[in-house]
Amino acid sequence: MSRPMPGLPPPRPIPMKERSSILFVEKGQLDVLDGAFVLVDQSGIRTHIPIGGIVCLMLEPGTRVSHAAASLAARAGTLLIWVGEAGVRLYASGQPGGARADRLLLQARLALDDAARLKVVRKMYALRFGEDPPERRSVDQLRGIEGARVRETYRLLARTHGAQWDGRSYDPHAWDTADVVNRCLSAATAALYGITEAAILAAGYAPAIGFLHTGKPQSFVYDIADIVKFETVVPEAFRVAAAVEHGRLLDGWRVSDPVATVRHRCRDAFRRTNILERLIPLIDEVLAAGGMEMPVAPDEAMPVAFDDPKGLGDAGHRG
Repeated sequence: MSRPMPGLPPPRPIPMKERSSILFVEKGQLDVLDGAFVLVDQSGIRTHIPIGGIVCLMLEPGTRVSHAAASLAARAGTLLIWVGEAGVRLYASGQPGGARADRLLLQARLALDDAARLKVVRKMYALRFGEDPPERRSVDQLRGIEGARVRETYRLLARTHGAQWDGRSYDPHAWDTADVVNRCLSAATAALYGITEAAILAAGYAPAIGFLHTGKPQSFVYDIADIVKFETVVPEAFRVAAAVEHGRLLDGWRVSDPVATVRHRCRDAFRRTNILERLIPLIDEVLAAGGMEMPVAPDEAMPVAFDDPKGLGDAGHRG
């Protein structure tokens, strides 16, 4: 992603589906030194980060970002997300390109039309639970039904993996007071929310315009991530928590840091389930259920994020 060398074509972004999913960084300065994207710790040691091959960087407390690093991440199409300790809170994100006018207009129209919004919510329910939702139910009623099923799913997964379960509860301002299973779940869902937000932004949509979830900066992120979280990250969180609670080995290793272990296992789950190949088609499938046509983008609309005249990218390049 550095300045092109004479005689060589400029570097091209790697398609999203071919990248590593997510990387957490903390306690260091992100910068571009000698043409490389690096994390520099307080002793001056550089850790190289292949920024063009990562979907998003989760920046924890103690991280500073130089202008050069932010610029290079944007050109590489890598999302920067500022999070709290262990990823428990999402504070802000830097868009890798920005929303497309036509897709943003479609998303807004669907969210503002009561009938279309209900169709989208019903589709999300069907994708999440593998069955059609009850007929003649409002969005609020479906939200209540879904909440009950989610609570039962948590309980069943806890029983399956042998983890102690007293409900989903934690205080983001008092992270250390949460039990181990809730800390593992928070770390797992934060990882999923990160790559989901990256996919939404790369596809040209707005994270804040949700359908089942509303009123939050990542409402649409929660909508999409919730469809897949019980088949990807939540089981991993329960496996790790149960191993810690019972002092068991996990894949032959003793778990010393549950949160870090959850992150690593979530990363592996993302690869195993090909989550990056699924997210953008999933977004399009959900929105298509609303039954509205994509508006024609005006001439002055924002162009595609990456100029790729040969069409070697994918939908994750907003092309």
